[in-house]
Amino acid sequence: MSVSDRIRIKDIRLLSDNRYKLRTTTFDWRRSSGEWQTLHRETFDRGDGVAILPYNLARRTVLLIRQFRYPTYANGYDDLLVEAPAGSLDDAAPEARVRSEAEEEIGYRLGPVQKIFEAFTSPGAVTEKLHFFVAEYQPDMKIGNGGGLAHEGEDIETLELPFAEALAMIANGRIIDAKTIMLLQYAALNIFRDPPAT
Repeated sequence: MSVSDRIRIKDIRLLSDNRYKLRTTTFDWRRSSGEWQTLHRETFDRGDGVAILPYNLARRTVLLIRQFRYPTYANGYDDLLVEAPAGSLDDAAPEARVRSEAEEEIGYRLGPVQKIFEAFTSPGAVTEKLHFFVAEYQPDMKIGNGGGLAHEGEDIETLELPFAEALAMIANGRIIDAKTIMLLQYAALNIFRDPPAT
């Protein structure tokens, strides 16, 4: 039995339609026991997105960004957020969008990018699915300063970090962004497996 066979949508109301959409939905859900239960859920639709971890294998470095995120501040985090370059799809193909985000945010025109997986980051309330990428970068790929788009309120600092330091920043609480943790863990398992040459 598919999920479509177990759900009956009764009502969807739009609560907010500013930059993103917030809806409340009433539906009947067929439980594992076969009984139907009426439930209410709110969903926040901000569209799907992309995230990328640029890495340099020879230098054992990664490029991350640091910026202000109001929702994290509102939840008590009084620091700039260190994260992987990312953004909304805005009707673009994931690979095209991730390339333009890299240029806007870190100032690099990347060569080949590799899609590694897709994931829902907060499926209890947010509809967003992220497309995750990695790409090797070289210093000569730098075409600008990055920094994001000022008219969108972006004020982004680029960080080039040793991979070992970036990974340690998860353990010491300096990196607390889920998409970035996922990308760094992927890199630990699949890219930076071998110890550095001595």
